[in-house]
Amino acid sequence: MRRRDFIGGLGAAAAWTRASVAQQAAMPVVGFLSSQSPEGYGPYGAAFRQGLSEAGYVEGQNVAIDYRWARGDQAQLSALAADLVRRRVDVIAATGGVVTARIAMTATSSIPIVFNSGEDPVQAGLVTSLNRPGGNVTGVSWFNVEGVAKRMALLHDVVPAAAVMALLGNPKDPEFDPATAVANDTARALGVQLVLLEAATPGEVEAAFDTAAQKRVGALVVASGAFFINQRAQLIGLAARHAVPCIYTGRETVTDGGLMSYGNILSDAYRRNALYVGRILKGERAGDLPIDRSTKFELLINLKTAKALGLTVPFGLLNAADEVIE
Repeated sequence: MRRRDFIGGLGAAAAWTRASVAQQAAMPVVGFLSSQSPEGYGPYGAAFRQGLSEAGYVEGQNVAIDYRWARGDQAQLSALAADLVRRRVDVIAATGGVVTARIAMTATSSIPIVFNSGEDPVQAGLVTSLNRPGGNVTGVSWFNVEGVAKRMALLHDVVPAAAVMALLGNPKDPEFDPATAVANDTARALGVQLVLLEAATPGEVEAAFDTAAQKRVGALVVASGAFFINQRAQLIGLAARHAVPCIYTGRETVTDGGLMSYGNILSDAYRRNALYVGRILKGERAGDLPIDRSTKFELLINLKTAKALGLTVPFGLLNAADEVIE
């Protein structure tokens, strides 16, 4: 090869390398901030990536995702959010509830934020309007609090003889007080006594089940929240040990061995979150995007667990279930 051709080749290679680096540097970065853990989070991560794909973005090809997991420890969220801001990500997907959204909003007023929340975002103070959130924030909401009444009614159908029901909630969760109010109203309508149990640590969860046994609780509703999702193995074990029928908000607890769940299909909410992220990456302003509502619900029943508890699930309920695990 002639020296001139060799040098020319080097120049072309250098130019290609510079262009490649520039292209990589131009790839937008999504900061994925979660109050939960990556373990067992696969379906929701897949749904988020699906939403990005529908918006025209594929992880590793034309978008990067920078994941930050608090693993159920909300005290870690502030540092994780601050790190994403320092890295100057293009959008923050604040997932896992109101607390994550608030911390992301405290960390930045300029980087667009798309939150996921089971609470009314106006009542929670995240936005002033559902139609025009304003500022750098928008998101997807669902119906955790409203679902408490439905969960109590479903569990009552399975355990109609239970004169005492309990609600296990996390007092540190913003949804605690609204969920308690709904539970009290529903208990009166069902004609049962309600016992309120509080837990924000694994030790308190165990103590709550001991209290439930002392008060002869015949059926227990576990409130929503990242803490209870992360503690689902403990909850399933305690429910089996104390032989108390429980209903949960998320499908993963039932597929792992819990009795029942009823709630929004969270994979749909995460897909919708990513669709909004994609629209923002294409130039739309977060504050101009109306709050999206995820309205898909599902009922799961684990018949193996029901049999272990000596329960007969009504045929009508089995027929209405979206999934029955046998």
